[in-house]
Amino acid sequence: MIDLNLTAEQLQLQTIARDFVENVIKPVATKIDESNNPDFFPWDFCQEVFRKGAELGFTSLLLPPEYGGMARKCIDFVLVQEELGAGDVSIACSYFNMTAAMSLFVARAGTSEQKKRILSNFTSGEALLFSAAESEPAVATSDMFCPIPDPQIGMKTFAYRVSDGYVLNGSKSCLITNAGIADGYFILARTSEEKPLQESMSMFYLEADTPGLKFGKRTQMIGWKASHHAELYLNNVQVPKENLIGTENQAGQLLMLLPEVAIGLAASYVGLARAAYEYALNYAKQRVSWGRPIIEHQAVALKLADMMVNTQAARLMVWDAAVAADTNPQLAATVKAPAAKTFAVDVAIKNAQAAVEILGGYAVLQKHQTGKFLADAWIGYSCDFTKDILRLGIVNFL
Repeated sequence: MIDLNLTAEQLQLQTIARDFVENVIKPVATKIDESNNPDFFPWDFCQEVFRKGAELGFTSLLLPPEYGGMARKCIDFVLVQEELGAGDVSIACSYFNMTAAMSLFVARAGTSEQKKRILSNFTSGEALLFSAAESEPAVATSDMFCPIPDPQIGMKTFAYRVSDGYVLNGSKSCLITNAGIADGYFILARTSEEKPLQESMSMFYLEADTPGLKFGKRTQMIGWKASHHAELYLNNVQVPKENLIGTENQAGQLLMLLPEVAIGLAASYVGLARAAYEYALNYAKQRVSWGRPIIEHQAVALKLADMMVNTQAARLMVWDAAVAADTNPQLAATVKAPAAKTFAVDVAIKNAQAAVEILGGYAVLQKHQTGKFLADAWIGYSCDFTKDILRLGIVNFL
């Protein structure tokens, strides 16, 4: 029999995350959202948010105890990510989901020396922020899914072998999460010019102060105002062989070990969908039209019912993917995680649009959250691959 009830420990974790959102995330997110200064630097405010969240274990829930983690299940992780996403989806995805997922990647794919070195901050209590650099400015990221075995297709960042390691050259797009503010970077680069992309990708770890690693200005996006994205440049970057994660040309297979990236994003977007629903519901109970609260009008009531149903459906799909991540990682990575991500983002977009419709003319006012919900929701459509690319990938494993 399937039991969807949360344990007392999980309920406590959920409460801790919810309190953190109310007391720490929301005040900072509001300050950032209300700023109209294009030179505003959100990390100046989010750095303390990230530190406090890391102290609560939000970035180390999934890590083994020997690396300062709690060895919790993926379902525990998504409970936290949903709460964080309800507070601000950009903070949830950019800072907490990214760092938690890449830390887990090291724990699964790194050598003993790499685990000790890269993950030492979790045992020491230091909050280090991570970044992962995949996309490139002149190359379609969907090339990573291209079945054509042509070595000319795909990323151009290249890692050349030298006697004591590698030399990296290339650039990554303006959409690299945490580029310029992270403490550590996971860089995808090709290590073979004769093999197609899927057989020639390797993963390297670089500290932020690595010579030759440079960054562009912060990218301005329609939403996710609390996040930080920028271009990343690699100019003859010397990388010791000890910083190769896994073996050469193995990154494509290694990334299959990490369904938690998409699952964490999906959970964050369930949080956004829930926040849009709760905001519209509260407004509908207070706004009066024709002598009664607008929730009593069928046109509004039906929208709210659909928002609740869609949110619950997305949550259950995310929970199902989280269970699969612990019991059948391959199924989670190939089918359930991308399915949960596409569905949760769709629901967030629909709920945000419904919230705009329910608030009517007031939805366009900056003092209301509806515009933020809609802009943040649409960024999820292409975040960590577009909906269409993910669906095409799913079909290959049905």
